[in-house]
Amino acid sequence: MIKAMLRNTMKTLLSIFILGLLSALPTSAQDKQEPYLSIKLEIARAIERGNAYLQSKQHKEGFWGESKYPAYTALALTAAMRSPSYDEADYIKKGYAWLSKQQKDDGGIYGKGLGTYNTATSIVALVSTGDTSYHPAILKARRFLINQQTDWDTKGEADNKYDGGIGYGGSYQHSDLSNTYLSIEALKLSRHIAQDDASGKQPELNWEAAIQFISRTQNLKETNELPETGDDGSFNYFPGNSKAGHRTKPDGSKVLRGYGSMSYAALLSMIYAELNENDIRITAVKSWLSENFTVKENPGLATKDDPSLGQQGLFYYYHTMAKGLAAANIDTLRTKDGKQIDWRNELSNAILSTQAHDGSWVNKNSRWWESDPVLVTAYAVLSLEQIYHSIPE
Repeated sequence: MIKAMLRNTMKTLLSIFILGLLSALPTSAQDKQEPYLSIKLEIARAIERGNAYLQSKQHKEGFWGESKYPAYTALALTAAMRSPSYDEADYIKKGYAWLSKQQKDDGGIYGKGLGTYNTATSIVALVSTGDTSYHPAILKARRFLINQQTDWDTKGEADNKYDGGIGYGGSYQHSDLSNTYLSIEALKLSRHIAQDDASGKQPELNWEAAIQFISRTQNLKETNELPETGDDGSFNYFPGNSKAGHRTKPDGSKVLRGYGSMSYAALLSMIYAELNENDIRITAVKSWLSENFTVKENPGLATKDDPSLGQQGLFYYYHTMAKGLAAANIDTLRTKDGKQIDWRNELSNAILSTQAHDGSWVNKNSRWWESDPVLVTAYAVLSLEQIYHSIPE
């Protein structure tokens, strides 16, 4: 315990010392050294503080948040595992011991409801350990997710607008882009385990059907013929529905308004589904994301009557942004006014500037559970870790 405290103290002092040296250097000298060195140190320190806050909020049984939602625990554990200063700790082992016990006979890792969301985030947490002893549980959880893929009406044909996607499960029967993206991410990150010859033949997602579903959530008439489809390349929550509502065109017709978090989620999903980077669905959403880039709000949700709607799901948006742009190997974005944006600097500074004294984050807008500091702190730490690990050498 004392050794761990001393080690953390030394890390902090070293960070402060290096930051002091950097501040003494002329800007040109800093740039020549490494343009991201200073921000990397700030990010690393914020991650340490965020993870320390999360550690303090772990229940004695080993879980975080509500026990019926293992996703809280999975997010906190993944944040701990991806830290630049990761070190083995009893609280992490305790968390994984609790999480692994939540798996049901059907393979899902959940408590009460929201089976897909909880299972997908749990797979990512288990994979992040690199521990082969979790492989059987991961394979069972993968099968659970794959079995959630929708195929209504004629089997084997994408003849229903929800076919190919994945939903929450349980009473939420139809698929949506958020659960589909989380499932695709979990399946992609765990694919190497399923492809291991020692595991035997494993089921696989119908990736073509998944891409078709994702396409039906995009505002792009060339690939989506559903009613009320816009044509700006952005993405909605599920086919025919957007949490951002509609916008009225000059001719009086209404089209769906896409928004930032779902557009980044779709970008990541299409990349993981190995859609060609020159496919119009990818180039169109990249264009929309560039033109609407902001870290001040979740773009597309605000209205003239209520600008505060843009704060909905802000930290979920940050998380999808960091993952989507890193996966797309994008370093800068060009806004509609021609300005080149270094998204890593913009996003990290936005997150760093809102960290509380106790190391936590919280969204003043409570929509989608973001008034919960445990959930939001996990999102913020994971976003910073994604930025940190994706910074070009």
